[in-house]
Amino acid sequence: MPAVTPSPFSSNDAGTPATRRTSWAEAAAAADAIKPSRAPSPATAAPAPPARQPAADPIASVPSAEPAAAPGDVASEAASPPSDAPSFRRSRPTVSDAIADSPMPDFISSPGLFVKEQKPRPRGGIRGALYNLTGGAWNLGPGPKQRQEDDLARRISRQLQGSYNTAVLSLKGGIGKTSTTVGVGLTLAEYRGDAPCAIDANPDSGDLVERALGEGIYQQASPRTITDLLENIESIDSLTALARYMHHAGRLHLIAGEQDPEVSDSLTAEEYLRIRKLIAGYYSVALTDCGTGVTHNAMSGILQSADNLVIAAGYAVSGAKRARSTLHWLASHGYEDLARNAIVVITDKDEVSSRVDKDAIEEHLSGICRELIAVPHDRGVADGDLVTLDVLKAETRRAYKEIAAAIVDGYR
Repeated sequence: MPAVTPSPFSSNDAGTPATRRTSWAEAAAAADAIKPSRAPSPATAAPAPPARQPAADPIASVPSAEPAAAPGDVASEAASPPSDAPSFRRSRPTVSDAIADSPMPDFISSPGLFVKEQKPRPRGGIRGALYNLTGGAWNLGPGPKQRQEDDLARRISRQLQGSYNTAVLSLKGGIGKTSTTVGVGLTLAEYRGDAPCAIDANPDSGDLVERALGEGIYQQASPRTITDLLENIESIDSLTALARYMHHAGRLHLIAGEQDPEVSDSLTAEEYLRIRKLIAGYYSVALTDCGTGVTHNAMSGILQSADNLVIAAGYAVSGAKRARSTLHWLASHGYEDLARNAIVVITDKDEVSSRVDKDAIEEHLSGICRELIAVPHDRGVADGDLVTLDVLKAETRRAYKEIAAAIVDGYR
């Protein structure tokens, strides 16, 4: 029995002629051939995106009984326009295209692109009063003095990688060496996130802890000293165990010096280095009160482990000369870097008379050190008793902040 090719116009079961279905591409081509006036000109038309391949139509794919058009047939050319004929739809950019073409802002590294910068709150003065009266509506920002204070605080609180040690020394006693150690130590404790440690390595019965705690409180406390720490150093394996041999002035942790004159000068360089190694495991900043002179037993170990120095001096002519002699001695004995980067602190402890040319003394010392800082006369320092930041003058506290910032700056 011969095969019968179904006609595209064959009737369905109900007797109604079936409508021939065409693909989307054929419909678009027919529309372009019939209404070319609606298509954009080739000069202005945007390039059309590549056409998606339409899904196969089960009815349109059935073989047709109509003969194929011969080449050159007018009907064939009308039904199949040339490949370069413009599309009858204008290409429009989509939302996804616009997002892809626009630069993507970096939400992580540049959050300020979406948030207005807020000025810091002013403290004190006219700016602070205006801020408080208006409830923050008028914020002129901090003044020059507050900006300087904030900059000192940032320098002091800088995060450190590792442990660092600053030695505080002098060639003459009674010129503010221990008071500087306590004042700077308390300042570091106030502004740093980690607690600092101060070590009394003075061979002459140092009074570092007494100046930080007060004589009465120290006598009531457990009299643990640096000698006790050395005797039990092998058993200390935690900060909790170390705390048994330390004293605390707020967040400043201290190791008391030996008070017995018979053994106070027995600390050797090797013993100090053992203590320094132990402290380095728990504290990022340590201050060492070295006592008077640079030739006692422990001094070689202190200088060997020091990252920078604070040289204490006074406005007396003899004090300035001794400070200069200390720097020259250091430079000539293998510690040239320590001498060059030293911080000279001149404390007006005795409130020298107007006959003393302070400017001349400062000029005499400033050229041979990294920084020179003057501490004004203050009864809270000069009395030789308890040193607390609350009772000091604003100028004295500012000087200790400058010293603390210069110390941390020297940690590289």
